[in-house]
Amino acid sequence: MDGRGMTDLHYHVIRSRKRRRTLSLQVKEDGRIVIHAPFLAPEREIENFLRRNHSWIIKKLEESKRSIGKGEKEFLAGERFFFLGEAYPLEIGDAGGKEIPLRLSFGRFILGKDHVEKARELFMGWYRKEAEEKLVERVRYYSNKLQLFPKDIRITSAKYRWGSCSTDDRLSFSWRIIMTSFKIIDYVLIHELVHIQEKNHSRRFWTCLGSIIPDYRDCRRWLKENGSSLWF
Repeated sequence: MDGRGMTDLHYHVIRSRKRRRTLSLQVKEDGRIVIHAPFLAPEREIENFLRRNHSWIIKKLEESKRSIGKGEKEFLAGERFFFLGEAYPLEIGDAGGKEIPLRLSFGRFILGKDHVEKARELFMGWYRKEAEEKLVERVRYYSNKLQLFPKDIRITSAKYRWGSCSTDDRLSFSWRIIMTSFKIIDYVLIHELVHIQEKNHSRRFWTCLGSIIPDYRDCRRWLKENGSSLWF
């Protein structure tokens, strides 16, 4: 349910039929306001809850805007772009002719001077190609190691979701995670593989994940704190 209450804030309400007795509030990284509420909670109670937390929500929304802004790119010479956890400067020049408008070479990205106007598109295509090669190969490695086999592996352009596992065990990953280190990549891949066995974030899920990646909390924290810098 979506709404706009007396606080003049757009929000989404998720009502639960379970034994939820209290309201809870989240401001997502993309600026969405989500309220979890008991199934029969009246709208007035929800709006009063929003009003009481109005200052906190505004603060979080401002933080979200600043965070998202960190990922905006202008594709100028000297600007740095991440790949596998390392930042490489951009050089505008001869990328190797029309056949190679963008390449990574000797510690720097080289963008052909005749292709600057298509820089964003070229970077997205380059990252996606690398993700399709490296992520799929890595999923298959861990799939065999953990004996958890997905029905399909897809690379998507998702901006706010690093990975997902469907009810029929089809895995999807955002090409953006190819910008992170292998440690973070492996966390995301294994996280979704474990969902083949445990479909929700139950205690059993986190116990299973922790047995494979003991420091998974550090990986989650890193993505929360730095993920927005990987957007453009």
